[in-house]
Amino acid sequence: MKKAQLGFLTGTHVVNDMYQGSVPALLPFLMSDRGYSYAAVSGIALAATGLSSVVQPVFGAVTDRMHRSGWLIPAGFVTAALGITGAGLAGNYLVTWLCVALAGIGIAAYHPPATNHARAAGGDSQKAMSLFSVGGTIGASLAPALVTLVVGSLGLGGIWLLAVPAAVMAVLWTARVPWMRRRGHAPALPLVPRAGETRGRDDWRAFGVLVAATVCWSIPYVTVTSMLSLHVRQNLHASSAAGAAALTSLTLAGALGTLLGGWLGDRRGRLFPVRAGYLLAIPALAAIAFAPTFAVAEAATVACGLAMFLPFAPQVTLAQDYLPNRPGTASGLTLGLAMSVGGLTSPLLGWIADAYGLRAVLAIVLAVLAVGAVFGLRLRERAPLPPEPAPVAVLSREL
Repeated sequence: MKKAQLGFLTGTHVVNDMYQGSVPALLPFLMSDRGYSYAAVSGIALAATGLSSVVQPVFGAVTDRMHRSGWLIPAGFVTAALGITGAGLAGNYLVTWLCVALAGIGIAAYHPPATNHARAAGGDSQKAMSLFSVGGTIGASLAPALVTLVVGSLGLGGIWLLAVPAAVMAVLWTARVPWMRRRGHAPALPLVPRAGETRGRDDWRAFGVLVAATVCWSIPYVTVTSMLSLHVRQNLHASSAAGAAALTSLTLAGALGTLLGGWLGDRRGRLFPVRAGYLLAIPALAAIAFAPTFAVAEAATVACGLAMFLPFAPQVTLAQDYLPNRPGTASGLTLGLAMSVGGLTSPLLGWIADAYGLRAVLAIVLAVLAVGAVFGLRLRERAPLPPEPAPVAVLSREL
């Protein structure tokens, strides 16, 4: 494992996903300062999440065709920072929407090459991929507090301060290759086949099963994230603080579950945390849906967060090994398009919640998760191909 490279990539993931988490945190300030309606801010949110998810597989395909795609990593988080800054300083809705869309494109550009480089740095270690993944969780978790601190204190005019982390990380990125070379560290390159070469057979059927499982994971996760606080307050008659505490517990448990899934994957094989995660998440989600008290719901929330994120890192490396000739496409489809389905179903599930109640929606997504478990149990191991040595000249230019 290239620990220095992996640690640095994890830091870039923190910065990049901080801008992803900044979009929803910024919406209340746009509403209060500019008088935007709920429909208007929903359009802004869609510009970030929807566009990012759609174009991420495109950047994955581009990454698969480029042997020196490392430049997309800093370009991605710097573009995201510029987009968020522009949205805060924009004078009208159209410019704001375009700036947020630009941020979404930057976020999308970052993920496929960064995931490929993290896999190269970590090798077959699932723990390495889980550490990289947790970096994104940390960044998204920090975003609301940072946006509130900066914009709440200085107004939208002070939003340029949110670009500082990206600027600092970009400088460090530029300096890191000479720094690593002086200390005898050689960057690990992603496994991108050269023109006319193949690295084994792409197993699209197995990859399709994995995408189906990811979709069935995404819908319950997004639904629980968006409706958990309301469920705690309306159905369990708890306070707003209790609802916020439940959401925090879900996020923290998810981060711990990601790390635990990587640890288990290294010791018991990748399929063990994948299958265990899906199977354990079903009773945990059922306990949330039908909990009689907040205490039961809180315990179930922690269990659900742990279980649902056990498969996260192993599924990323499985996707790359199912498509060894298209690792960027694999990352883009599993982390981008498949994950976005949960957000796309939110309006329909919201309508069902209005008509039949939150417990009905939780029961529906529980059934979806059970279908996901069926797909998860059908997944099969795929041995990763050994890395190919890269020329020194390429190592000096990459990253």
